[in-house]
Amino acid sequence: MPRQISYRWRLRELMATRGMFTVAELMPHLTERGITLSSSQVHRLVSGTPERLSLPVLATLCDILDCTPADLIATSAQNIPVRRAVDEEAPINLAARRPTRVRLTPEA
Repeated sequence: MPRQISYRWRLRELMATRGMFTVAELMPHLTERGITLSSSQVHRLVSGTPERLSLPVLATLCDILDCTPADLIATSAQNIPVRRAVDEEAPINLAARRPTRVRLTPEA
């Protein structure tokens, strides 16, 4: 059975619990640990959900916020039900699914 995996990025929530509410408050902590990101990169990291994240940045965020990667990334998985045809024994009629070909004839 196929499974759907999803995750929730919780950086903003963890920052708020530590008293950091803006990107400007997070940037000095990143810089002092050797992570140089622009303010727009940090803003996207805080306000959005990253599709890719380097391990040094993840480790630094965990150090700054005194948390684990599992605290930053809440994951969930659920089974996806398999869609089945109403009448599984009946073969699929492909001719009924294909459009009919148009025949063009010259006008008289």
